[in-house]
Amino acid sequence: MEVLSIFSAFGLSASTGLNAYIPLIIVALLAKFTNLITLQSPWDALTSWWIIGILFILALIEFFADTTPVVNHVNDLIQTFVRPAAGAIAFAASAQVITNVHPILAMGLGVLISGGVHATKALAVRPAVTAVTGGAANLPVGMLEDFTATIVSIISIVIPIVIACILMVITTWLILHLLKNYQKQYRTQE
Repeated sequence: MEVLSIFSAFGLSASTGLNAYIPLIIVALLAKFTNLITLQSPWDALTSWWIIGILFILALIEFFADTTPVVNHVNDLIQTFVRPAAGAIAFAASAQVITNVHPILAMGLGVLISGGVHATKALAVRPAVTAVTGGAANLPVGMLEDFTATIVSIISIVIPIVIACILMVITTWLILHLLKNYQKQYRTQE
């Protein structure tokens, strides 16, 4: 089961790219009330009621910020720094059982994964949704992002093998897509 924690780390850090606080709340509550995840020092500070309360308040602020187009884009700008940091925390906190992964490497991976998801959301998806719908879809899309972050976070901890399968499917698709584009480009050069 300890090897699967690396998949938990990938799933949790990816979900922080959608919402920085929901994955951390889920990690904190599951660590506090179950044995599904055990946080070692210093990450066990997440189980403090003060930290959990602050995370809930920040999650509510982010939820309401996602409903208004202009506010949403300003929030995404602010979250450009927050989400990757949350991804680093989520990755490092959940991958701590793999002793040969250096904490700095774990945090770096979390930053890259969360930052990649956040960049896709903030630079491509959200501006397109706002432009196409005039902002009318911001609330449902924001709710879908929060729901996705919640489900991915729970699955990452409870059934990390599902995250492994999703990662394999995405990686396979990307490789096939790149090969297809390479073939097209190669044929047009002949």
